[in-house]
Amino acid sequence: MANLIVERVESARRSQNKYVICRMKSGWLVIGDVQPLPGYCVFLADPVVESINALDDAGRAQYSLDVIRAGDAVLAATDAYRINYETLGNSEPALHTHIIPKYRTEADEKRGRVAWVVYDWRTARRFDPAQDGPFIERMRAHLNSGSPA
Repeated sequence: MANLIVERVESARRSQNKYVICRMKSGWLVIGDVQPLPGYCVFLADPVVESINALDDAGRAQYSLDVIRAGDAVLAATDAYRINYETLGNSEPALHTHIIPKYRTEADEKRGRVAWVVYDWRTARRFDPAQDGPFIERMRAHLNSGSPA
C-alpha cells in the first residue's frame, strides 16, 4: 500500500517529516503542505490502515478522539470558529483525516461551502517553517497541556 500517506508516516517515524506537529496515540498530526486556510492540518493513522473500518472498536475510538482533540487544538491556536473534519481515502487509500478550520472572515461565498471546492489548493500558500512555526508551537503547547479545548 505505497502512497503519500505511507511515505509521510514512515518519515515521521524516522523523525524526518518536517510537517509533524506531534505524535498522538493513534497517529501523527501534521500541518498541511499548503495552507489555503491558516491552521489546516491532517491526522495520519499509525499504524497505517486502509480505512477506519479496518480498526477494532478501541482503535476506532482512539483515532476519533485524537482527531477531535487535534481539532480542539486548532480552535485554541487560531481564531477559527469551527472545524470541518474530512476523512477521505479516494486518492490516497490510507486512513487520514483533514482538519479544516473555518473563519468568520472568509468571504460569504466560501465560508458555507466545502473548502476543496472554493479554494485553489494548487496555488495556496505553501507551508513555511518560519511563518507557521508559531502556530505549530501553540498546537504543541495545547496538546501537551491536556486541555480539552
